[in-house]
Amino acid sequence: MSDPAADRIAEFEEGYGFRLDPFQREAIESLLAGRSVLVAAPTGAGKTVVGEFACWQALRDGTKTFYTTPIKALSNQKYRDLCRKHGESNVGLLTGDRSINGEAPIVVMTTEIVRNMLYERSSTLTGLRYVVLDEVHYLQDRERGAVWEEVIIHLPASVQLASLSATVSNAEEFGEWLAEAREGCDVVIEESRPVPLRHHYYLNDRIYPTFVAGKKKGASSEHRERAAQALAGVPNPDIVMLERRARTKNRVTNKGRRVSGSGVKLRYPDRTTVVDELYRRKWLPAILFVFSRAGCEDAVSQLVRAGLRLTSKEEAAEIAQIADEHTAEIPDADLAVLGFAAWRDALMRGAAAHHAGLVPAFKEAVEVCFQRGLLKVVVATETLALGINMPAKTVVIERLEKWNGERHVLLTPGQYTQLTGRAGRRGIDDIGHAVVLYQRNIDFSNVAGLVGTRSYPLTSSFAPSYNMAVNLLRHRSRRESETLLGASFAQFQTDRSLAGTGKRLAELEDGMRGYSPHLQCHLGDWESYWALRSELSSLEKDSKRARTRAAEDAIASGIASLVPGQVIYVDGMPRRGLLAVVGLRVTKRGTVLAQVVSEDRALFKLGPRELDHAPVVAGRIKLPSHGNPRQRQYRDEVGGRLRGVDPPPPPVVKRAREPEKVELPPEVDVLRTQLRAHPCHECQERDDHERWQYRYDKLAKEASRLRRSHERRTGSLVRQFDQIVRVLEDLGYLAEDQPTEEGLQLARIYSEADLLVAEALRRGYLEGLTAGEVAGFAAFIVYVPRGGELTPDFEVPTAPLKRALGDVVSLASEIRAMEKVFGLDPFRELDGGFVAAAYRWAQGADLDDALGDLELPGGDFVRNIRQVADLVGQLRDVGDAELRANANTALDQLRRGIVDA
Repeated sequence: MSDPAADRIAEFEEGYGFRLDPFQREAIESLLAGRSVLVAAPTGAGKTVVGEFACWQALRDGTKTFYTTPIKALSNQKYRDLCRKHGESNVGLLTGDRSINGEAPIVVMTTEIVRNMLYERSSTLTGLRYVVLDEVHYLQDRERGAVWEEVIIHLPASVQLASLSATVSNAEEFGEWLAEAREGCDVVIEESRPVPLRHHYYLNDRIYPTFVAGKKKGASSEHRERAAQALAGVPNPDIVMLERRARTKNRVTNKGRRVSGSGVKLRYPDRTTVVDELYRRKWLPAILFVFSRAGCEDAVSQLVRAGLRLTSKEEAAEIAQIADEHTAEIPDADLAVLGFAAWRDALMRGAAAHHAGLVPAFKEAVEVCFQRGLLKVVVATETLALGINMPAKTVVIERLEKWNGERHVLLTPGQYTQLTGRAGRRGIDDIGHAVVLYQRNIDFSNVAGLVGTRSYPLTSSFAPSYNMAVNLLRHRSRRESETLLGASFAQFQTDRSLAGTGKRLAELEDGMRGYSPHLQCHLGDWESYWALRSELSSLEKDSKRARTRAAEDAIASGIASLVPGQVIYVDGMPRRGLLAVVGLRVTKRGTVLAQVVSEDRALFKLGPRELDHAPVVAGRIKLPSHGNPRQRQYRDEVGGRLRGVDPPPPPVVKRAREPEKVELPPEVDVLRTQLRAHPCHECQERDDHERWQYRYDKLAKEASRLRRSHERRTGSLVRQFDQIVRVLEDLGYLAEDQPTEEGLQLARIYSEADLLVAEALRRGYLEGLTAGEVAGFAAFIVYVPRGGELTPDFEVPTAPLKRALGDVVSLASEIRAMEKVFGLDPFRELDGGFVAAAYRWAQGADLDDALGDLELPGGDFVRNIRQVADLVGQLRDVGDAELRANANTALDQLRRGIVDA
């Protein structure tokens, strides 16, 4: 007897020309059985085939499939793929700034578009059978992750989900929540990669395997266990031995005497050497991950200067054609500003950068060239690891640390796995290679521990917003809305952890009861004696912290007193340790950082975290009169002038970790006297009493922390929702748990600054603004400078716009004050650094004129303009006739040239 499901799968397979893997078949069978499915599989394993089946099946059955992605670039790529497979008439695209065939049976879109449709109860949802959530693990993204949960919770029960995730260690937990939220969901986990991956460590011009078989010396039991479980090996003892020998080189004894050992010097490989070695081993094409846009561009320039040429004449010609086709719509003047000639030359040599700072036309050309096997080396930031189809034979990671906005932190195991998932091309390579380069400040044991760890759980970032609150209450009661929030993955995880907290609290309290009989002394009141001891210990620790803070303040003051042009000496820096101060920056937390250029022309920031003592001024140089430190020529001049400065003798300074002794407060002596006079102080069993007390205190401290956490997290989402509702009621957007007319307007504003925008509209701050001024206004709302440092002075092109921005600044302060009163996190500070650029671009200026003095990569300019256009489009949809007309004019001018190319 024929099996309909098997027949349907066989028919689908015929269109692919290869046999489905077992996990793909299992997931498709779940969809055919009418159930939702979660597929968790490594990068490159082929999980998108499951989403493509949902598209194929919808076409066969006359229903609809929405294929959602987290980023527009991935939506565009998927749209092209599906058009090739099913024809342009059957596929649509909706990304906010592009709308193509939106009523097609297959529509590719960003996840936000689906969310908006659900809140608006769009007619486009009619006939929807499947929603594919590609890269669903993106729901843990801090800024945008909540959208995924909103979609999952709000979708009608009749819609099946095909959720596609990278490998996460709690896929079963996530699947359990999906099963609750979607009335059933099957979980399909595939752990094996289609192309095996080998891990390597590049040290002293040699590539070592990170792990070797067996249990040799040189690896801790913890790392052996991790490695054995994950990679059937242990950290390479040859590397461990090299590090050990390096530590003995020129070591200092505890008497301060230097002794030379049989040590070796560990060297960091330069990029040209790395690429040469990969070429020699036939490990190209490769992706080099560098967590800095400037670093990516510098790396490509460095390879070009070294004479790199990895392409044949035929390949170079094909690359040139692709580059010219993708940039044909960009005016020549804008191409000149973007450095088109140098970019195209490097591309033809076989090397390119890929990062968010590239304009989309450049980025897409790089992707096409790489996918066709024409490029041999792509230097990229971590954004490349998200979804874009660009597999390589080898992945190289220059540094295992990245800047998180405040400090450099080690990559998580999940991030490492996501990056290295690009290594190994299915059907081309037998093995993929992941190479980590030696880093001076990270021990190899930490590298091996990171590579060998296979624990990267998916966590929720869901939180209610003003827009979400009014949209929930448009169609539901207050109680139903709160129940819906309780159905989120965030609350699911919280409830699970609270259940574990209750069990742990019971264990702790049981242990404390067992210790209590031992906390008694026959000579006196042990409790009062220990209270004196605790108070004394706390005072002594406070005094020590104060001394350390004073020393660290001295470092901070030393940095703040620097002036551009001074040369400072910092021990441990490259070459002679000389750095030229070229500027000072203040972080949003008020920390002063010195911008410095080293003798090897590197530009970086120096703060209190990087110094052990106040900076030592070694001299002064004259800084270049033209340009800025971001420009290579400027840094070349500074580096040349630094070479004329003599380094000072080794400074004799007291390091911050060795603060000067400070007198203790008088209370310390009083407490010490009282302690010695207490009867329990002379008890011969005092050591035993103390041991039991320390054990008791350890449990009591943990129990106190868990109780506070339990109280804070119980019903946290509902409590936050209630606080948001109180703000909206106070401002008149809700009345008796129903949106007012103004509330319905707020419900259509999907922005991080939703309430601020709605209130500015209500107060008439946009009245009388021209099209260009509307664009400038939107830029003031949406622009967030990279690094979080606010623009100190910014240009406002017109008087009406200046008035409007001043009104908005006051309004934002009002809203922040209200949020603090109601216990909500206050809205961020606004920044006007992009106002003038957006205004000029909306007035028709070319790229060079629009940027003016603003130092901004082309890709950042395009992305910011698109964000501005997105908000302008929303203002058009909710504004009056005058605002609609001006917003339409602004949109036409914003979406042109490199923005639309």
